[in-house]
Amino acid sequence: MKKYCFILTFIISYSIISAQEVYYHTSNHSVYEFLDEFANLRVIELNTSLKPYSRVFIANKLLEIQESEYVLNKRQQEELIFYLKDFNKELQPVYTRKNKTFDKRFDVLYFKDSLFTFSVNVILGAQYFMNDSGSFYHRWNGAEAYSYVGDHWGFYASLRDNHESEILVREDYLTQRVGANYKNNDGGGDFSEMRGGLTYSWNWGSFGVIKDHFEWGNNYNGANIFSGRTPSFAHIKLNLKPVHWFEFNWVHGWLVSEVIDSASTMVFTNAYGTDQRDQMFDKYLAANLFTFKPFKNFYISAGNSIIYSADGPQLQYLIPVMFYKSVDHTYNATDNSGRNVGQNSQMFFDISSRNIKKVHLSTTLFIDELSTSRFFEDTVWNFWSIKTSVRISDLIPNTSITAEYTKSMPLTYKHNIPTTTFESNGYNLGHYLMDNSQEIYVAVLFKPFRTLSLKLSYLHAQKGKDYDDLGGSRLGNPFMDSVEWENKTFAFRASYQIINDGYIFLNYLNSNISGDMGKYTAPVFHGKQNTISFGANFGF
Repeated sequence: MKKYCFILTFIISYSIISAQEVYYHTSNHSVYEFLDEFANLRVIELNTSLKPYSRVFIANKLLEIQESEYVLNKRQQEELIFYLKDFNKELQPVYTRKNKTFDKRFDVLYFKDSLFTFSVNVILGAQYFMNDSGSFYHRWNGAEAYSYVGDHWGFYASLRDNHESEILVREDYLTQRVGANYKNNDGGGDFSEMRGGLTYSWNWGSFGVIKDHFEWGNNYNGANIFSGRTPSFAHIKLNLKPVHWFEFNWVHGWLVSEVIDSASTMVFTNAYGTDQRDQMFDKYLAANLFTFKPFKNFYISAGNSIIYSADGPQLQYLIPVMFYKSVDHTYNATDNSGRNVGQNSQMFFDISSRNIKKVHLSTTLFIDELSTSRFFEDTVWNFWSIKTSVRISDLIPNTSITAEYTKSMPLTYKHNIPTTTFESNGYNLGHYLMDNSQEIYVAVLFKPFRTLSLKLSYLHAQKGKDYDDLGGSRLGNPFMDSVEWENKTFAFRASYQIINDGYIFLNYLNSNISGDMGKYTAPVFHGKQNTISFGANFGF
């Protein structure tokens, strides 16, 4: 009887909480690591080709782990209890000052009744670096809030101001740091990041108006479809999951072209003198991804995208299920003189398998330009990027081992029309190494007790010539015929989550970066460096 009561309770609670969505940013990756571990153990099933997950989705997965027959070890059990202090807020019906119905994490402000949920927290963080170039730091502060209303509506907002004493990221820097649009460059850089959204959800889908980051493509060291490294941009988002074996995702984004439209430039005069206001060309992204699960723990995804520039969003690209390259051929293929006036389209595929217990195998293929005639020629190539990954979890208790290889052919992610490049704010939407590059990444992650992570990794990244800068023919450019930039880095990271979202951390990097460092690397990391950094944060 108890068993059947639990099943009924679970079904009812799931039908209630599954109809609200607030997205949980991927920078707070400890929960993502925890869910990935249990997906590899086949305790839960997880489509890891798209991130971020919603708070409700994470809460459901934690509940599945809690109610599974799998016997958790001490560390896993303590971490589950720890994370449920946060995500129980999605699972429990009521929490007020007078009616505290569950063990909850610290929040600056939290309220929940049968209709309305509201949460507010501060964001504070600092990271201090020391190496042979000197010392420098990054600090950030702000606040975040989210709310649910009724059974379907979700709202969230997150604002943080950042200051770097040395600028650590630029459009061409080959780094995993998220891009920034700096306000000034005097003795460092200041930038702010505002994220948030409004969502409406139902049991088998959701629709949102969002400004945030997202990642497409399985990876453990940077996605090669959409990496989420650009400053966040506004987009509308649709997710449909009508059956357990199929999921559909679509976004339409408003990108930042940073290309000035001189015809729309406004010159004006006022009491302060004569000045002008520049206006940039409009730039948009449409992308979809169809995901099929033919059997348990195996996912196949395929999709396509287009970057287009027009006077306002175009209806044909607002249709979620389109193959946009073919649509582009109808609307923009060539003008009367035979010149190409088309947009910039892409295709991608992703395969993820956890059919071997404790092992996750994945492959992601991004195709920027494909011509079948080039399959049979030795001197020209298509433009594509491939990533293959393997992670083994808990073969040694509380330890995961990861290996990943990425290869991107010349001119992948590049485009010759400035208004339709695969970029926003000048930052590449795809893999952080961009085109004509390859990377080997291996890592060992050890978690000896609750929320303490010790990670040892090695990275060997190489980048060849930038044919987009060199000009000439766009066909027949050889892959990595010379190494123009190289990064060999041994890294160690220790982090401990003291309270929910409250971390202390220590990093050590032994790096050797050579080649065109002026273009691809922040000055403080040039050459051989031993970099120690440490810090603390509450929120991200």
